[in-house]
Amino acid sequence: MRAKVAFALVVTSFYAIATGCKPAVDRAPFKAAINKSLNGKHECVWPDAIKLPAEIDPSKDDRIRDFTALADAGLLLRETVVKGQALAGTKQTAKFDLTDQGHSSWSPDPNRPGYGNFCFGHFNVTTIDEATPNASSDPTQYTVNYHYEVEGIPAWARTPESMRAFRKVAADTAIQASTATLVKGSDGAWEVQRAPTSP
Repeated sequence: MRAKVAFALVVTSFYAIATGCKPAVDRAPFKAAINKSLNGKHECVWPDAIKLPAEIDPSKDDRIRDFTALADAGLLLRETVVKGQALAGTKQTAKFDLTDQGHSSWSPDPNRPGYGNFCFGHFNVTTIDEATPNASSDPTQYTVNYHYEVEGIPAWARTPESMRAFRKVAADTAIQASTATLVKGSDGAWEVQRAPTSP
């Protein structure tokens, strides 16, 4: 009887070793590969470049909130422009242009003079949360879940006005989650196969 019990314990132990003691994958190369793919990427307040100076009708243009927030943050100078109309009298518009502080934060579009954006910071992976291989026998591709942060957020982007006007800027002040697919190259190094879902 004792021999049977001992045999059963041995079999159970081997099964546990075979199924539960798989070698853990080194996640440091995943973190380095994702950070490399994000190198040079910055956050911008608008998805596309805009033209400055800009003249806006506060009663009709929804962008007035964006420009006003940036003016309150010190990046734009706001000027009231009064225009005369023969039948309707006068009309007021708001003209926005870069301040000295705005010039230092402005990222000009090299292909379109006068166009640009306010961009800042850089992305940094904080943790690799989960790495799932495509095949357990010969894993050459992993789906990697990770968290990241945006470092170097300037003071103007942290003002209440800026965070209310630009939701993405507000989100950048917190740690965020994302997913990337990594593949092993012929040299053994890991590379991001496609851009992470976010950022």
